Amino acid sequence: MARRNRRKASSKNNSQQEHAQESGKDLPENDLSSAPLEKPPILIDKKELRDAALERAKNRPIRERILAFFRREKNKDYKEIIINTEALERRVAMMENGILQSFDIERLDKDRMVGAIFKGKVQNLEPGLKAAFVDIGQEKNAFLHYWDMLPGANNDPSIEIVRENKKKSSGKNEAKSVADIPRVFPIGSDIVVQITKAQIGSKGPRTTTNLSLPGRFLVLMPYAGQCGISRKIEDRAERKRLKRIIGNLSLREGMGVIIRTVGQNKPERFFVRDLHILMQQWDQIDARIKNEKDPCLLYEEPDLIGLTARDFLTDDVDRVQIDNRDDYTRLIETIQRISPKSKAKVALFEEEIPIFQRFNVERQIEQTFMRRVKLPSGGEIVMEETEALVSIDINTGSHKGDRKDGKNFILQANLEAATEVARQMRLRNLGGLVIIDFIDMKNRGDQRKVFQKMKAAMSDDKAKHNILPISELGIMQITRQRHDESNSSGVYESCPYCKGRGIIKSPRSISIEIQRLISSAVKRVKADTQQAISLKVYLHPAVLRRLRGPDASLLTKLEKNYDLKVTFEGAESYHMENYKVLDESTQKEIR
Repeated sequence: MARRNRRKASSKNNSQQEHAQESGKDLPENDLSSAPLEKPPILIDKKELRDAALERAKNRPIRERILAFFRREKNKDYKEIIINTEALERRVAMMENGILQSFDIERLDKDRMVGAIFKGKVQNLEPGLKAAFVDIGQEKNAFLHYWDMLPGANNDPSIEIVRENKKKSSGKNEAKSVADIPRVFPIGSDIVVQITKAQIGSKGPRTTTNLSLPGRFLVLMPYAGQCGISRKIEDRAERKRLKRIIGNLSLREGMGVIIRTVGQNKPERFFVRDLHILMQQWDQIDARIKNEKDPCLLYEEPDLIGLTARDFLTDDVDRVQIDNRDDYTRLIETIQRISPKSKAKVALFEEEIPIFQRFNVERQIEQTFMRRVKLPSGGEIVMEETEALVSIDINTGSHKGDRKDGKNFILQANLEAATEVARQMRLRNLGGLVIIDFIDMKNRGDQRKVFQKMKAAMSDDKAKHNILPISELGIMQITRQRHDESNSSGVYESCPYCKGRGIIKSPRSISIEIQRLISSAVKRVKADTQQAISLKVYLHPAVLRRLRGPDASLLTKLEKNYDLKVTFEGAESYHMENYKVLDESTQKEIR
């Protein structure tokens, strides 16, 4: 009952806030001194977006329309990639029937860290953490777990190992277990590492010595000695064909490859060409490993233009629109090397209207950074990122149904929320532990429906994830792989006033603290001398108004009881929570 009341109260407060925002009450006009209020959540008309996308689908290249006809893809989703380049950032939006499905931002003045390969030097070994810290020439030393320093077998359960290509023992000193690490990699030794997770907050980047180079259809692992196939490819006949292709690939001793999901149903020559390109890349890196001095950068992942060509421009993508001529030229050149037939899908956008406005992307992105997201049924999602986890609450929002439709509404809202949460996690690039508090469902069958809906909604998510069924407390837990900071972390920074806490102490609390400090200090001084004491307090004006208003009688009583004189000096420049109490006779601060 308490939980239900909480939801109702939350809904009521949200409605009141919305009304205030919409009506403009209590909001000073053109007031730039106050923080802007949070915008009310936007309910985007997805039918309108779909209709606009289907209209654009009629203008696909003739080749794509003919292929769709012969494939009988009458009801196929229309997928687009929209690329916008500006002075400081590049944005790539993945659209499906006009609805934004994923969104990537690249800061043009920021280094691309994830996937980068460095030649570094072991700075420190921490046996307690079972980790090494490596100087790679960056602001913070890289973190390298002992397990990631072993020549590794592929322990990824999503990959089936189908071929061994181990390197014969060279007799060199190699680490075969964690116990060998301090001997094989002493402090000061050179080491080649690859970043698997970028620096987040105060933590340095996470690295591994098991290098990998992604291509369009293959991932080359120079030191793995194992070849595998993604388990997402489920068709038995296709897996059998891909195993045969892996057996035919000409690999150097000790190298390994993984066939990516996008390689499904692709001819063998595509894999041969991809392997050739990857081997050329590796030869360049290997030459730098031998010749360059540490610490230094050996390899950097392509920018968003290169990643679009390699990872995003799959066969099911119908159209690519890009608004920068230089990026268009680079994209065409990249596609020519890896997938020439896809060039026809790419078009240079030359209209005067901004490309993200033209394709209704901008207003969808606005939702990406809102705490609350509206659902079609009237429910809403409230999302909070914290240091430890991401908290997502589903509540009834503005729904005003009666008892008769209450049960159906709860299930409907939770099913809508499952789909939208999966989408929002991709859009916001959320990772780590995600806790979802669905609207209470007593029926176990309804809980299973929501669980299955969430699994289906996240089935195409490229990030590794694990979803647990709804617990007895009505909570669903999800872990999602995090390679980089969330999109909101790149757009926002912690408030310089509250330091990211989101709250500050009230004037009443500060008033109590000051009175408590004065009382304690005076008692200590009176124990040594019976002379009158004079104090001066520096504080924020809001706290001063509290001391001279509601707390004035308490302050007068304090002065009378302890033969005390207190003067105040307030200034708007002082932080609300900061204050200083000085003994005027000695000018020393009282603590």
